[in-house]
Amino acid sequence: MMSSMNRKIAIIGWRTPKASRIWHAVIVVDIAVALVIQLALILTGGPDPNTGDTVASVGIGTRMIQTLSFFTIQSNLLVLIVAITLVIDPRRDGRFWRVLRLDALLGIVITGLVFDLILIHYVHPSGWQLVATIGFHYIAPWATLLGWLLFGPRPRIDRATMAWALVWPIAWIAYTFVRGALVHWYPYPFLNVQQIGFWTALRNTSFVVVLALVLMAVFKLIDRTGSTVGPAAPNQAKRRRGPQVLPVEGQVEGQVDGQVDPHPQSSPMQ
Repeated sequence: MMSSMNRKIAIIGWRTPKASRIWHAVIVVDIAVALVIQLALILTGGPDPNTGDTVASVGIGTRMIQTLSFFTIQSNLLVLIVAITLVIDPRRDGRFWRVLRLDALLGIVITGLVFDLILIHYVHPSGWQLVATIGFHYIAPWATLLGWLLFGPRPRIDRATMAWALVWPIAWIAYTFVRGALVHWYPYPFLNVQQIGFWTALRNTSFVVVLALVLMAVFKLIDRTGSTVGPAAPNQAKRRRGPQVLPVEGQVEGQVDGQVDPHPQSSPMQ
């Protein structure tokens, strides 16, 4: 009994703001390195880490647009922004930040799952492409999820946050299908209308949407466990203690409504 309690205390003891900053700094470095490699491959016409296709057949401008059109890249960029904010302030909060945080968490976990379950059968990276793939699809997703489980900050997910967090994925889906119909390019084979047909692509998309909703519900349940980074912020501690009653000017301790209490409470230090 005591040993399990000691282990729990030890685990909580290192979940400090400093540990959170170090963890998220590692995520920042990982994504930054992967993005630099991705950019270098784009500029030199090398294989794309997301698809394995050689991009030298199109112009640099088109390559950049295509790269930014990948859900993988967008989710990694969101994680990068959130990780930087958590390096600065591990207890970060705010209405917009909550939506950004949930989108980053949701997007990057979907990125990891979809790559491991589906895209790995289409992509066979090697060399620098493999390095970027590991950074984008393996380190970033699971380091982000584990960092959220260990350090939070929580709670940060409410119904309004969940509703607003759906805007980005829905907008990405609409953009992907509309742009794909115009330029005949789709970022992922399971969404390629030209190859598999519109209804099959739409069905595949619905599977991912259902996965996102399930993940969001799970995150909401976990989020209710509360904060996991250090002590509560001062304003939160004050709210838990309740309002502090201060004596009226001119009123001495033990005096109530102008009368002196003949039996004032003694201080525990006396």
